[in-house]
Amino acid sequence: MPFTDLPPDRLDALREELPEPEGFDAFWDESLRLSREAGGEPSLVPARDPLLSTVDVYDLRFPGWRGQPVAAWFILPSEAEGPLPTVITYIGYSGGRGLPTDHLVYASAGYAHLVVDSRGQGHDTPDPGEGAGTQWVHGFMTRGIQDPRAHYYRRLITDCVRAVDAARSLPHVDPDRITVQGASQGGGLALAVAGLAGRDIAAALPDVPFLCHFRRGADTATEGPYTEVVDYLRHHTPDDPERVFATLGHFDGVHFARRAVAPALFSVGLMDPVCPPSTVYAAYHAYAGDKDIKVWRYADHGGGRGATAPEHLRWLRARGLSPAAR
Repeated sequence: MPFTDLPPDRLDALREELPEPEGFDAFWDESLRLSREAGGEPSLVPARDPLLSTVDVYDLRFPGWRGQPVAAWFILPSEAEGPLPTVITYIGYSGGRGLPTDHLVYASAGYAHLVVDSRGQGHDTPDPGEGAGTQWVHGFMTRGIQDPRAHYYRRLITDCVRAVDAARSLPHVDPDRITVQGASQGGGLALAVAGLAGRDIAAALPDVPFLCHFRRGADTATEGPYTEVVDYLRHHTPDDPERVFATLGHFDGVHFARRAVAPALFSVGLMDPVCPPSTVYAAYHAYAGDKDIKVWRYADHGGGRGATAPEHLRWLRARGLSPAAR
């Protein structure tokens, strides 16, 4: 597989000023205010699994967008004594929280681990949606594309910020040592939370992040989900893409990155056809907090695959965010 984007030496030097939508901060202030005012409290129910003996699993429900319930797993080392550093994981495109056995690394390393379901994508959190009757194509990228207030990612990103609110109130969680993490869509969501949650998080781990520089993604990605935007433009507004990109700008990781203050470890695959490396670098260069990037030169969208978790654990330990740090 060849390099799918700019040559590696040009990526690190890439700088592009991406204009952001007018009223970006007000849009997100209102979105979070409406949801926090809806109220609701997290609820934990033990999820006994006779196959697991070294972790304790809880089925969590917490209030997300406008108070709508969101499912998550809350996984702890068995007989844990808090407060523990905590990792919140957001899921890749078209996936949900899955099974607890899919998510054992962080709890096995001594962290509290919260795994957030993606509304409408997983099986446990429905998306009632807004803007019924509007045009969209397959997938989630163009749902509500005519109006950012009705767009799918307004609801999902708000859920993800509210997951931080919920985590800070859970037993065994150290609220000063919360890390947000995810790959692909999950990485883009981690970036969004880093920009919106401010100092409520201590670190971010966005791997091969999606949802960054939508226009360049649509122009260069050869595999979905950016191609959903192309399909929509081809069939609905071939001569007027600006309204589409104006809507998507409200959910662009580049703009969230400018507002982030927590240290972050990015990753990028230089042969990624899904999230072209230049889209990842656009967010990385915009990121306002301390940052590093792990470059997987010969990787596709899988990034570092099995080598990613050890990178995370070493990086968190070096920053005093491991269970052994206190």
